[in-house]
Amino acid sequence: MGTLAAAIPVTAGPTAASGHAGDRRRRRRGSVAVRCSSAADERQALFSRIAPVYDHVHDVLSLGQHRTWKRICVSWSMAKRGDRVLDLCCGSGDLAFLLSQKVGLDGEQLQTAASRQDQRWKACYKNIKWIEGDALDLPFTDHYFDAVTVGYGLRNVVDKPKAMQEILRVLKPGSRASVLDFNKSSSFFTASLQSWAIDNVVVPLASSYGLTEEYKYLKSSISQYLTGEELEKLATEAGFSSAKHYELGGGLMGNLVATR
Repeated sequence: MGTLAAAIPVTAGPTAASGHAGDRRRRRRGSVAVRCSSAADERQALFSRIAPVYDHVHDVLSLGQHRTWKRICVSWSMAKRGDRVLDLCCGSGDLAFLLSQKVGLDGEQLQTAASRQDQRWKACYKNIKWIEGDALDLPFTDHYFDAVTVGYGLRNVVDKPKAMQEILRVLKPGSRASVLDFNKSSSFFTASLQSWAIDNVVVPLASSYGLTEEYKYLKSSISQYLTGEELEKLATEAGFSSAKHYELGGGLMGNLVATR
């Protein structure tokens, strides 16, 4: 099964919110981030090894464009001030920090980027601590969130239909899920360009950090992922009322927007 790690905010009182159902019912509205990985132990270990250089590598490889794609993902979630938002598979926390700006000081956050939290200056970043749960069995009640985002995480979840069903379950009616990831393009040219870039740019750069094998997995994980059309079908079969996949970065990236 998929695993997730998460953080929840400290409440206004002396007791921190916890992952128990009773505490969940008492929480204020806010933003939430959850980091998850594949069920495979080796995949979890892989992400642990690349974590220290993950953000720098992505800055170099995308020429900083990954930050634009993440802002687009958050924008398409339609998260707004006062909302309660889940960032599933939050990685180093980029989407979570963007979401916290959307929901403001009234929001609560749940995210794995605790180590970056103290380095951020905005007041809305400061109300976070950690819990763990299961990405395929989210520790939240039905219809709990106003929006859900997933950045580069669904591709690495072992049971994607179950993960999508869980996202649907925790979303309020009419709310959106916004899922950003590498695009498995149906265009031969785009797919070839993506494959060439991984072999000739991504892996050589990763090698300079001693992470050759860790980044070689990227090519196979994309090939085993879903096309935009298949992601739309995955969402509608899970029960979403509508789903649309958009290509970004010249077709190298993609973002699924699904409405409950």
